[in-house]
Amino acid sequence: MRRSWSTLFWSLAIRQRRRLRESEAAFILLAILAGVAAGLITNLLQLMAHGIQELLYGVSINRLSALGEIRHPWRLLGLPLGGLALVLLARLLRRRQRPLIDVVEANALHGGRIPMADNLVIAGQTVLSNGAGASVGLEAAYAQMGGGVASLLGQWLKLRRNDLRTLVGAGAGAGVGAAFGAPLAGAFYAFEIVIGHYTPAAIAPVVAAALSAAFVTRALGVEPWLIATTADRILGTADYLLYALLGLVCAGLGILIMRMVTFAELRVQGWTWPGRWRPVIGGVLLMPLAWLTPQTLSAGHGALHLNLILLPDWTVLLMILCLKIAASVISLSFGFRGGLFFASLFLGSLAGQIFAQLVDLVGIGWSLDPNDAALVGMAALSVAIVGGPMTLGLLMLETTHDFQLMGVVLTASLLSSAVTREMFGYSFSTWRLHLRGSTIRSPRDIGWVMNLTAGRMMRRDWVSVPDTMSVGQFRALVPLGSASKAIMIDGAGGYRGIVPTAAAYRPELAEDAPIAPLATMADISLRADADIRAILPLFDKAAADELAVVDESGLVLGVLTEKHARRRYFEEIESSQRALFGEG
Repeated sequence: MRRSWSTLFWSLAIRQRRRLRESEAAFILLAILAGVAAGLITNLLQLMAHGIQELLYGVSINRLSALGEIRHPWRLLGLPLGGLALVLLARLLRRRQRPLIDVVEANALHGGRIPMADNLVIAGQTVLSNGAGASVGLEAAYAQMGGGVASLLGQWLKLRRNDLRTLVGAGAGAGVGAAFGAPLAGAFYAFEIVIGHYTPAAIAPVVAAALSAAFVTRALGVEPWLIATTADRILGTADYLLYALLGLVCAGLGILIMRMVTFAELRVQGWTWPGRWRPVIGGVLLMPLAWLTPQTLSAGHGALHLNLILLPDWTVLLMILCLKIAASVISLSFGFRGGLFFASLFLGSLAGQIFAQLVDLVGIGWSLDPNDAALVGMAALSVAIVGGPMTLGLLMLETTHDFQLMGVVLTASLLSSAVTREMFGYSFSTWRLHLRGSTIRSPRDIGWVMNLTAGRMMRRDWVSVPDTMSVGQFRALVPLGSASKAIMIDGAGGYRGIVPTAAAYRPELAEDAPIAPLATMADISLRADADIRAILPLFDKAAADELAVVDESGLVLGVLTEKHARRRYFEEIESSQRALFGEG
């Protein structure tokens, strides 16, 4: 009886799995399920991180960076203790041979497939880092776990590659939307930062997931992230020009921060003496910064709201800005895990307030509201570091409910995005992947390019001839019309070139003449793991229509023709374009 119930359960599960794969409405329901899971996990991660902060620093939820001072300096030992916790976690994972896969890399290179162990490790490291007070945000954990759970669901249901990528983006965006209580910002986070494009087929599931995650946050009684703005204002041409200038300033600042993190990270990784103890040393270095101002601790939510209320002098804000940048650089370069999204919002608000006060001091006849400038700076700097101008524009709209401010926010954000892409070319996440040797510049799916390898496309029905063969023997083995070419190999099966059949049938050749001199392309061949980006240029360079595929030792595995390689490349491009426009 027990076996019959088990059989019934699995048969029902298989039928539902098939239905989910084939029905658009069922896919939307699946996205809602992923969104609910992402909302619950996001709030759980927040609770865990803030619980660690309360344990170490004795502060209420989300108020660590808003402290006026650290009254008990011994509490700052929580920073190196957090580093020690990361060291211990790394020791438990010391047998891992490959780097962790985040959601952006998964969607760009792996078709949305993320091992669940990677999700748990990234989330755990981020919670420990943020909870200990390191200057990193929790958004890496939110997006990773939201997208990771969605990936797990999609893999179990055996979703198609494009559907799985969409579901992973929906889960990641839902996690971010739940954190801010901003579903539209979460949806566009999915489109711009995790999926890489908008498609009609993806809009409904992504938005549904973000809405369901935001609903979970509200149902749990968590207040959305709101910022008060100046309601009575008239924005003229001068305001747009000044805010455009602020966007350019934020682009430069964002590039500088990313360069500084990279410079410090490469230097720290080059040190051999700290070994695995880098996070502990980083925690010790963060202690004096936190002693000077607690605003350098954690992501900076509380400090952001505090500065918008108190409006400190620009000199004080400049000091906090420099210390916060230093704290973020130290945190990331010494091995704390987290993102720069939330930290960049805080840094952008500081830059905006400083800019507004300096405009007033210059006395050019125009003035800017510090609160408005802070919001524009938040969006512009975050776009430079994270990417996604519409994501940040909608985040500002949903957190302020101020439609009038949207014009200058988008102006500054789009300028910041354009300048950063032109002068730098990467967001922070893709830049770090680039430093690891990856070629991706966005979450657009390029995994199919890596799958088009010579080993996958070659044909195995090739004709081989030994390099000791004579012309007469060749003619007996390879009659005219049977094969256009033959692969010449040595006694061990190693590649020695390609012999055109027509060349062996030239009338001036004697029957006992060796065929070895007739071989071409002896020094040109393809490795089995070469992808299409290396294959097509090699065909052009060699002016060949057929190349041998060899393994590491030079043994011939097969033959690849230029015609077949180009046809497969164009087929994949066409398939990618159809997916981009939501067709098929």
